[in-house]
Parts: sequence; structure tokens; C-alpha cells
Amino acid sequence: MTFSIVGRSADGKALGVAVASKFLGVGAAVPAALADVGAVATQSYANLAYRPQGLALLSSGVPADFAVRALIAADDGPVGHRQVGVVGTGGNGATFTGDDCHPWAGGTAGDGYAIQGNMLAGAAVVGDMEKAWLASGHESRLAYRLVEALHAGDQAGGDRRGRQSAALLVVARGQGYGGTSDVLVDLRVDDHPDPVAELSRLLTMHTLYFERPDPAVLIPLTGPVAAEVFQRLADLGHQDADLDAALESWAGIENLEMRIVPGSIDPLVLAHLRAATISGK
Repeated sequence: MTFSIVGRSADGKALGVAVASKFLGVGAAVPAALADVGAVATQSYANLAYRPQGLALLSSGVPADFAVRALIAADDGPVGHRQVGVVGTGGNGATFTGDDCHPWAGGTAGDGYAIQGNMLAGAAVVGDMEKAWLASGHESRLAYRLVEALHAGDQAGGDRRGRQSAALLVVARGQGYGGTSDVLVDLRVDDHPDPVAELSRLLTMHTLYFERPDPAVLIPLTGPVAAEVFQRLADLGHQDADLDAALESWAGIENLEMRIVPGSIDPLVLAHLRAATISGK
């Protein structure tokens, strides 16, 4: 009923899950992740207890393959219908597909990832996901690698019953909103005719509103740029002798506070400010 990937970033700091299914709100059931511990996907007659149990096993220092074996061994339910993928902070990921899962069902795993699916259009769904994952090693942002792999599976036919929901969960120590959380990305598309595409759109929006700016591209708030920003903010009713304070006030209203750096302006923020003044927003 579902295809998913659990993965670890190349630097080992981020862990996450991306999943899609012909199932309402798949993000409420399949993914779990804990910073500096690992990530778990449980599906196909999912045993939601696998999520805390798998993370507890990983936190004790066992590798992903041992965690999977332990989960299956302790399960007194229909193990033949279960499917699970696990990745830890190091080494290979691990995946399990019960013999009674609806075809096509199977998975693959390697260094830092595990991919699995059931009731799929065919083996190419998992195969193409793995190819996309391996080809995206240059991308430092785990969320984008996971969604790229999910998109490849969707394009290969995905869930043979159709499309309905998708979700993305990524964790990294202290990388959440304002540095007060480990949840870097938590996006869900619960009921949509093209959920993977919608998930990708939401991730792009998330990047704008929640990613910290790249210091290398920041523009100093001096000279003509400062004068332009001051005037545009004044036009929007944010006039203050302290330009940083005025910019921070406007950015907070626009939900761009994560991109504010005193003394500079993020090019994305500047573009947003220009669009706001042109439209009279």
C-alpha cells in the first residue's frame, strides 16, 4: 500500500523518512525519527509500536539490521504482512518485507538508506528510488534527497492503486525552528490527487520560510541597498530609525524571521520585500 525511504545525510547529522501511499494521512502512521539516533518507517499492516521500539533499539547502539531483526522477533502479530525500514547514525540501513505482503513488494538497503514498498506497480519503483538516491549525493540537504527519491518511485508507478498522501520527516540536533527543536522538516499531504508533487511544493515553501540563509550570499545593509530597503519598509508602514529593527518587524509579519541577519539582508528576503511593495501588500 506504500513506498518509502529512510535515509541519513552524507555528514551523518540529519536523519529522515519520506513516504507516499494510496492511504489517508500516511504521515500519521509510517514515519518516525529521532536526532542522533535514527529513523524508522513501518508499513503494510503497519505495527506503529515499531516506531518507538526501533528508535529505542537504535539509541542503545545496535545497528539497523539488528534492530529490524529484533522488531520482527518480538512481534506477535501478522509478521508476514509487515514491512519496515530502519537507518541509524552510521553503517547500512536495513529493510524487511514479509512473505505475505501484497505484490509487488520488496526493498533494498545500503550505506545510509533503506527503501521499501508494497502493492507497487513493480520492482522499478524501488529500483528507481535507489538510483535517484545514489545520484543525489551532491545534495547536502537530506529533505531534498528524500523527496527526489520519492518522486522517482512515483514516476515509476508508485502504489498500483493510485495516489492519495505523502509525508516528509527530517530531524537534526538543534536545527528546528529557532534552534529550539530537532525537527528540521515535518510536512504532510494527507489527501491530494498528486501528493508527491504537492509535498515537493511545500518543501520549497519550507525552504523559504524556515531555512537559515547562506552567509556567502548575504547583502550588506549599506549604501544604495540600505536606502532602498529603508524606503520600501517605510512604504509598508515599517519606518524606524534602526533599519535592522524595521526589517525584523516586517519580516516577522511575513514569517521570514528565520532569514534575518543583523546588518545584512538575504537576497530571498529582498526579493520578497520588492514584490510586496510592487503589489502594495
